Amino acid sequence: MRIVGIRRNGGPVEVASLSPDGAEVTVLASLERFWADAKGFVSREPAGESVPAREVAFVPPVLPEARVICIGLNYLKHVAEGSFAGEGVPPHPTLFARWTRSLTVDGAPVPVPSDEEGLDWEGEVVAYVGAPLVDAGPDEALAAVVGYSAFNDITARRAQKLTSQWILGKNGDNSGPLGPMVPAAEVGDLRDGLRVRTRVNGEVVQDGRTDEMVYTVGDTLALISRTFTLRPGDLLATGTPSGVGYARTPPWLLHPGDVVEVEVERVGTVRNPIVGNDARVRGA
Repeated sequence: MRIVGIRRNGGPVEVASLSPDGAEVTVLASLERFWADAKGFVSREPAGESVPAREVAFVPPVLPEARVICIGLNYLKHVAEGSFAGEGVPPHPTLFARWTRSLTVDGAPVPVPSDEEGLDWEGEVVAYVGAPLVDAGPDEALAAVVGYSAFNDITARRAQKLTSQWILGKNGDNSGPLGPMVPAAEVGDLRDGLRVRTRVNGEVVQDGRTDEMVYTVGDTLALISRTFTLRPGDLLATGTPSGVGYARTPPWLLHPGDVVEVEVERVGTVRNPIVGNDARVRGA
């Protein structure tokens, strides 16, 4: 099952199941109703109205109030390749936040902000929380994950490096493309080592495995839950393998006309074109 968000004729966001060929969607529920019983909906066969995919607009199946929590520096080789090389791995994950408005979907254009020489790719896996978590242990936290998506944490490096806080560089317009959500039961445990690859114009630039993560999904969600309550619909972006553009010699960044895609084994692919800043100004 591949779960997506849709709008019909400018109406409210609904959650739907995308057919294997991508030609139609089967409506599951309103966005709010889906996240009130996400595990129930993903465990049942879709039984709602079917609509041609060409008649809907795709949007992230994400609640406006959801928290998008991201792990930085979660693969050892990525730590070693960048500006944090030599600092070692901290005992706790480095966490930063995205706002839901930075998220978009497969195929959406990603604009380069005016003060950036280009954008950088970060292929990742996102985990969706499907049940409340308060002071949870790692096993309980992992069991609460309802699904996973391929994700590209596209980064404005100049803005990211202006200060020690990363939020500005991590929240550009349309800079967080999400692929369809696949139920956790179909994906399995990321600790088994799912392949994560990023391609730019067809060339592989990242090739890692999820068993290389320093901080696991269960451990990280458990840690977060000891400070604030995690709620159904919250997201955890799990970090990127080595191979990012800014750490290369010379640096390699994304420019208008480039196409970047992230493929995660058992989860799927998210593919997006890079466009100029004028698209952002026009609201494209």
